[in-house]
Amino acid sequence: MFNLRRALLSLTLVPALVAAQGALTPQPTIKLTGGIHVITAEVADRSETMTRGLMFRQSLAPNHGMVFLYRDKSTLCMWMRNTLIPLSVAFIDDDGSIINVEDMEPRTDASHCARKPVRFALEMERGWFAKRGLTPGAKIGGLPKPN
Repeated sequence: MFNLRRALLSLTLVPALVAAQGALTPQPTIKLTGGIHVITAEVADRSETMTRGLMFRQSLAPNHGMVFLYRDKSTLCMWMRNTLIPLSVAFIDDDGSIINVEDMEPRTDASHCARKPVRFALEMERGWFAKRGLTPGAKIGGLPKPN
């Protein structure tokens, strides 16, 4: 027999379960470039998307990552609580220059910080930048211009 209360309860639990798994509605993406490489980056530009980041993901598609867009420059620091996959983060200056790249271990609260104030951080699978020779000074293209 159909149980309306049970059906309604399951409809309210599904979004919570999906959110807990990090599989929310897909974030908007932008195309970035690193040398000849094209990156599809999910955009984290709101408090909730920045806080969640790439938590609970089981994997990333090739050449996919997440770009964090901050309004003001600061010495950004990233951590990996509830992030299941190893990542590298590039901290990027307003002109697109990589300031530094840090490799990060999953499921830790260790801080990985920019060496100077920046507005942008780009997370990719660990080793992505090194495998492509994108070291400090290399440019990431396609970032929005700061206001």
